[in-house]
Amino acid sequence: MTSRVPALVALAAGSVLVLAGCATATPGASASDSATLKVVASTNVYGSLAAAIGGDDVEVTSIIDSLSQDPHSYEASARDQLTVSQADLVIENGAGYDAFLDGLIEASGTKAPVITAVEYSHDYPGNEGHSDDAHAEGDGHDHAEEGDHAGHDHIEGFNEHVWYDPHTVEHVVEDIAHELGELDAAKADTFEANAKKLIDGIAGLETSLEKISAANAGEKIFVTEPVPLYLTAAAGLENATPEAFSEAVEEGQDVPPATLLEATKILDSGEVRTVIVNAQTGGAETTEVTKLAEKNDIPVLKFTEILPEGLTYVEWMQKNIDDLAGTLTR
Repeated sequence: MTSRVPALVALAAGSVLVLAGCATATPGASASDSATLKVVASTNVYGSLAAAIGGDDVEVTSIIDSLSQDPHSYEASARDQLTVSQADLVIENGAGYDAFLDGLIEASGTKAPVITAVEYSHDYPGNEGHSDDAHAEGDGHDHAEEGDHAGHDHIEGFNEHVWYDPHTVEHVVEDIAHELGELDAAKADTFEANAKKLIDGIAGLETSLEKISAANAGEKIFVTEPVPLYLTAAAGLENATPEAFSEAVEEGQDVPPATLLEATKILDSGEVRTVIVNAQTGGAETTEVTKLAEKNDIPVLKFTEILPEGLTYVEWMQKNIDDLAGTLTR
């Protein structure tokens, strides 16, 4: 996104004192302490998954819930820290994408289990060759016991936008249901049933992607940022973007002239079928790419990092997939 310097979560001592004075709930309070389980998610993407699984039995707070907010540069507040301190379950993306939440977890002293989505990706370092059942029994992390968080830091060469990978999201859904069931065993069957329904919907996304791949495998796309690359790879599409281009745009840096020239040649080649830009960011390079695409009659899609208002995760991803398929039939 536009500003790529992660916000340092350093709440002032005064803020901590305010929290000490107003916090009345025990961190990671169990279901016996409250009628509903409190779930805190870094973004509304993961919040929507928890809400679909937990239904009326969970109270979900998504810290980032607007297209105008940037998880990379979000500055956490004392209220956010209080919210995390009262959570029964915390869900983050990890790999430095939402580093503000790691700071909140440490500062709040919560003992709530933490689900880190990137750890379910086959591409996550150390996961190559692991079976799909590696996390099947739930693998929420306890910060109080673990110390440094495994998914905290940005990982060079790893695409952290794992919510665009339906297969990874299926595993995240399984673990959310497992952790909620651990917290409230009486409702575990309900959570599992809701998770199965959600996974069935996600499986439909994978079927749609397989259909695109069957008809268009090997077709080239150009992306200004790596946000949608898990989705496009599952659709069998080839990313023609110079790596230095998308990395510079994502980090908010200037694209080197030689890289920009290379990108121009690619877009002028007639081989690129679709250009995908991040609708939440902008910049001179993104504008230039959009203009080049329009000049060459290449369709331009706008994808977002945050769940748009009024859509479920499955509805959102299905729309993205349908839009992508539509550009490939032109």
